[in-house]
Amino acid sequence: MPRSVTPTKRYDMKKSINFWALPYPQKMTLRQALELCKDAGFDGVELNFDEKGEISPEASDRDLHAIGQMARAVGIQISGLCSFLFWPYSLTHEDPKKRQRGLELAFHMIRACKALGTENLLIVPGSVYAAWVPDAPPVPFDVCERRAKEAVRQLLPEAEKAGVYLNIENIFVNGFLHSPQEMIQFVDSFQSDRVRVHFDTGNIMQYHFPEHWIRLLGRRIKNVHLKEASKKVNEFNLNTFRPLLDGTTNWPAVLEAFDQIGYRGYLTFEYFHPWEYWPEALIYQTSDALDWMLGRKG
Repeated sequence: MPRSVTPTKRYDMKKSINFWALPYPQKMTLRQALELCKDAGFDGVELNFDEKGEISPEASDRDLHAIGQMARAVGIQISGLCSFLFWPYSLTHEDPKKRQRGLELAFHMIRACKALGTENLLIVPGSVYAAWVPDAPPVPFDVCERRAKEAVRQLLPEAEKAGVYLNIENIFVNGFLHSPQEMIQFVDSFQSDRVRVHFDTGNIMQYHFPEHWIRLLGRRIKNVHLKEASKKVNEFNLNTFRPLLDGTTNWPAVLEAFDQIGYRGYLTFEYFHPWEYWPEALIYQTSDALDWMLGRKG
């Protein structure tokens, strides 16, 4: 094989992919999706918690434990649990019933993590405004911060008991925790090792550079989303994100920043649009891209 034109260092990090990139459950069973990810060469998968279905409050601990066992039998780990439910049921929503429902769902997610056998739960602590939830009224920043901290404090004892990390994700265009300093202040305010950061490289690409955040957040980072974005595109919504290496992210700088803070965990590709035709190709393409990025090729 010819040598890569991009000098590549070997990085000791693990490859993972979020299930939103797969046509599950529309065209694949859970087992088929797990087997595809394993065959493509992923070390782990990030599952998504829904309001209904196999991974939801409807599932018993036994059901969820069986899913974790299935994944490990296939030969792949569950790198974490994620959920879109933090948007319709935001922990900082102006409607107290929706806030309460969001908190109830988050407690279910902690239980699900323990049963599945993963220690990582992605938490969206709140939002001032989210364009993709047009019916939700904006929340003043100080109110958003107060409610978010109250919610995390309520979840923390259960998370500590379950051995689960509450990993706070930096979100794009939601008006909250939009600088590394804000994120550090928020996370450190709980004085608990169980409140950490789920760092998303793509979510800050419109205004910032992920390699700058990583060095400041340091060992607070417990889990990672790799999302590709392009500063050449003005649109910034869920359609902005693209396959790995097809954007303007300075990946050598990002990976070196992760390495310098001692990060050795999962790098999870997150993408919201499974391909309509030959969706398996995206999974293999992503795994191959990660091999080049991590120095497993070239």
